[in-house]
Amino acid sequence: MKNISSIQNPYIKNLLKLQEKSRERKKQGLFIVEGQREIMLAINGGYEIEDILITKGIFKPDNELNSIINNFQITEISKEIYDKLAYRNSTEGIIAVVKTKITSLENLKLKTDSPVILVMESIEKPGNIGAMLRTADAANVDAVFIADPKTDLYNPNIIRSSVGCVFTNTIVMDSSENIIRYLQQENINIYSATLQNSNPYFVEDYTKPTAIVVGTEATGLTQIWRDEATQNINIPMQGEIDSMNVSVACAILIFETKRQRKFLN
Repeated sequence: MKNISSIQNPYIKNLLKLQEKSRERKKQGLFIVEGQREIMLAINGGYEIEDILITKGIFKPDNELNSIINNFQITEISKEIYDKLAYRNSTEGIIAVVKTKITSLENLKLKTDSPVILVMESIEKPGNIGAMLRTADAANVDAVFIADPKTDLYNPNIIRSSVGCVFTNTIVMDSSENIIRYLQQENINIYSATLQNSNPYFVEDYTKPTAIVVGTEATGLTQIWRDEATQNINIPMQGEIDSMNVSVACAILIFETKRQRKFLN
């Protein structure tokens, strides 16, 4: 076991760069994960762990993590380093350095013959992305497609707000054009959430292969998703506003698809 006590250690300085800078995460293909639950989800999700950093006196492993932690490189760090690296206050004295992993469209293997796919187009706010990943996990969707991404998937705020569901979902990141081409080639119906030329969401049939597409709250979906949709859909509003938080809308639409399928898959 290595032991590092100085905040000036070059390895620690590099980890701080990974924690703070998206370009470093992309350049190095590494990111930081905090907390026992999140690290276990990453391991169970097939992510490769490069290093595990622990702070004695704070770290108290649960039985599942304790049984496998010795399979990885372990570095003991001082509390000063831990306090500097930790993004949250309650991550139990353990941090992992993890290799990035994003599934390509070419290698995608869907769970069923009649999949449910969530598509997010150009969502920027990490909190919204994290909340939708939680919904996708709760509904056991087959895949999450992030079209024309604007935010680094391994942003600490996404990991935190998704409570680790960034690791439990099959995630594809690609252009809108490539994703639409894939969906059409696979005969997956595209339901785009938009006010323009749309039907109330509850009149549509989602029992066949389905992709639910949501866009930003500020501008909604771009024209390509409106034009290429099998059907545009909306959530009828009864108050003064004409839109709701995208993560709330996502949950309504995704769980309607599961309700119609009686949660069998």
